Amino acid sequence: MLAAFARQWGFDFPPSLQQRTNTRPDFMNDILNKSIVLVLNKNWQAINIRTPADAFCQMATNVATALDIDGENIRPVGWGEWIGLPIREQDHAIRTVRGAIRVPTVIVAMNFARVPKKRPKLCAKSIRERDGNRCQYTGKLLRPEEGSLDHILPRSRGGADSWENLVWSDKEVNARKGSRLPQEAGLRLLSVPRAPRELPVTALIRNAPGIADWNLFVKRRSR
Repeated sequence: MLAAFARQWGFDFPPSLQQRTNTRPDFMNDILNKSIVLVLNKNWQAINIRTPADAFCQMATNVATALDIDGENIRPVGWGEWIGLPIREQDHAIRTVRGAIRVPTVIVAMNFARVPKKRPKLCAKSIRERDGNRCQYTGKLLRPEEGSLDHILPRSRGGADSWENLVWSDKEVNARKGSRLPQEAGLRLLSVPRAPRELPVTALIRNAPGIADWNLFVKRRSR
């Protein structure tokens, strides 16, 4: 479907890497594959992040509408009207054989009402948040730069990258522990680490690209 849509509208798939210019708006076909479009369900709850290529395809097949956002004024717009909207100073746009089309920042999946659930991605930031920014051996409250991931069973001894084997630790404590088990280093865990429960994806989506329109629907990016 996407390939047929691309041929019909003259999109370049895969996108050609055109050189960015200093003029606005940015007519860049390479932007089609960047994850910069927030997807809402029909209740306007954030559920996903997609590429402009996906967004255009969903809009053209009446699966989604885009939101025309101007400050606090928000207006749902279908594909037929969207392709004729003017390109504003702040907009990205792509060239097609039929002219330039504004890239939406937010679309609404009109027939989807659910909010899917998922676990946070297993990474240092998620472990730090799960453990409340505290060293799991001393209980000390740490600034982000003071802590690091520790494998309870060290990787050198077969320890896995898993929720149950990773904790947030003071860097000095972690260095002292080295490739030993906690009990071998005279340390004791404050609690047994577990995988966090699944959460609605709305609670997990962050405005990592820093797109102003997203702030109406998701939390701002954090460290």
